[in-house]
Amino acid sequence: MTVQAYLQIDNFSNIVVNTVMWDGGSEWTPPADSTMLVQATTPAMVWELNTATPPVYVLTEVIGVGQIGFTWDGSVLTTNQPQPPNPKPQPTTTGTKTA
Repeated sequence: MTVQAYLQIDNFSNIVVNTVMWDGGSEWTPPADSTMLVQATTPAMVWELNTATPPVYVLTEVIGVGQIGFTWDGSVLTTNQPQPPNPKPQPTTTGTKTA
C-alpha cells in the first residue's frame, strides 16, 4: 500500500480536524467517529480569482487542496476562509504622453 495524505473528518461537525500520512491499512485505525478521505482525490471549493471584468474571487472546485478547517458536505469540501477582497481595477490608458 502507498502512504499518502488523508483528511480526517469529524463525523459530528463535518470539519477536517487533521491530516494524516497513512497507507490505508490496518497498522493504524482512525478514530471510530471519523471519516478518512484521500487528500489528493478529494474535491474542495476554494477562492480563486476569476478573470472576468472586473476580476472577482469566486468559489471554484479544485481537487487535492483540502485542509484542516474545511467543511465536508458528503461530496465536496468547502474552505473556511473568508472571501478575499476583490482587486481594484487598474486604470485604463489611451496612450502615452511624451515629455
